[in-house]
Amino acid sequence: MTRGAPRGGSSAPESRLGRLLERAAILLASVALSIGLIVLTSGFFAGRDQAGVTGAGPESGQVFPDLGHATLRAGEARPQYDSNPPTSGAHFNRPVTQAISPLSDDQLLSALQAGDVVIFYGTARPPAGLEQFVRSAAPAFTPDLAATGDAVILARRPGTPGLLAAAWTHLLPVRQPSDPLLREFVGEFLGRGAPGGGG
Repeated sequence: MTRGAPRGGSSAPESRLGRLLERAAILLASVALSIGLIVLTSGFFAGRDQAGVTGAGPESGQVFPDLGHATLRAGEARPQYDSNPPTSGAHFNRPVTQAISPLSDDQLLSALQAGDVVIFYGTARPPAGLEQFVRSAAPAFTPDLAATGDAVILARRPGTPGLLAAAWTHLLPVRQPSDPLLREFVGEFLGRGAPGGGG
């Protein structure tokens, strides 16, 4: 008399294997879903990222908070600026009429608000190569060009080591006109000006 196969002899390993495969499938689906959610939320928040907060390519120079661009009236007190020279803030509207000249804070802020870039130097005359750099980086200066925010303006500022480029809410110190960061700065900020307050 031959013995029959024990009941459920081959089904036990098969059911165990089935449960393992089912768990593996659930685990893989969970991992795939998690990765998909991470990718989606990363894309969502990257698309909503504000300039200057984080970003793929940081802006040139030191960034300062935007203090606004209100026009002061006669008798109004001048605010305290958060940088020296100032890069934003309330001021009297004073246009720049010369390509190379000392600038008051009001002229500086009027120019930066419009979108001009100002390059400060500390020597009696512009350093060698600076005027040539400006001619290669921007159109020839005119008061109308400055009023529309498309001029690079040179300004003597005693005590300035090397050069100091200024744009709305930005300052960039460099040693010489040939520094590639200076050209990058001008290219990035010329014509930008204050949000909602350009020329």
